[in-house]
Amino acid sequence: MAGSALPTSDRFLEVLARLSEKSVEDYYNPYQQFDWPERLDEDRMWMSPELLTPYGTPYFDELGEDTIRRLSKWESVNFYSLNVHGIRELLIEVVGRIHMPGFEVPSDFFHHFIGEENEHMWFFAEFCRRYGGKIYGSTALRADSAWEPEAENFLVFARILFFEELVDHYNSRMAQDASLCDTIRHVNRIHHQDESRHIAFGRELVSLLYTRMRESLSAERLAEVEAYLKRYVVFSVNSLYNPHVYRDAGVADPLGLRNALIADEARREHERKAIRKPLAFFRKTGIFSDDTLPAI
Repeated sequence: MAGSALPTSDRFLEVLARLSEKSVEDYYNPYQQFDWPERLDEDRMWMSPELLTPYGTPYFDELGEDTIRRLSKWESVNFYSLNVHGIRELLIEVVGRIHMPGFEVPSDFFHHFIGEENEHMWFFAEFCRRYGGKIYGSTALRADSAWEPEAENFLVFARILFFEELVDHYNSRMAQDASLCDTIRHVNRIHHQDESRHIAFGRELVSLLYTRMRESLSAERLAEVEAYLKRYVVFSVNSLYNPHVYRDAGVADPLGLRNALIADEARREHERKAIRKPLAFFRKTGIFSDDTLPAI
């Protein structure tokens, strides 16, 4: 899994030093950071309306205000649940590489990254258990190929970067939404603060890993890597449409609503807005040859 040594640059070394220093300066104790109220107001929205999965479709109005308000609670819990699962999977991958040959240069920053992500996983899980009484389950997109070490390492960190950028779109929006309660805004603001460092690091690392991979794989194999990563993008977006959420919100046909929303072309504009930044990065670096995404 190690592959050859990671190509580095002065810029990468400078970014690592700056972000590691920032991690130390911005460190907080998550167990003391949050003042968890006994309950959150069920009569308020728990997620910004434009982030809800029916937004922009006729279903948003058809569901009615009460159902939309309930939906905001459960979509909020689902979003934090996806964070719990996503963080757990990325931690497994990063821990497995922290002192692996080929990753000597970023290994110190990996220590900060692992510590911060573990704390994020804790406070997202705490929110779900306290205010939702559960953490929604999740499924993973299985690889349809045995990847070469360079491709496997690249895909691990490209998936992590995409996941973090997708989540940060939601975090930054909710952190600024004055209609949400202080607890929800605080959780999102703290996560956004840390993720801005992780995203900056991830973009540098993914660029270097792509450079290394491109030198060792055929054009055909690179196209397979691109196709898989595009499927992961769509899979991740589709995970926001959870029929269990719709059921908990009182929707009569939850699976029918999920299928209808995923099929509704009006949703593409809002999905593209959420993934605009990582897609632009993948195009700029040549990782994606175009911005078309598959239907899965």
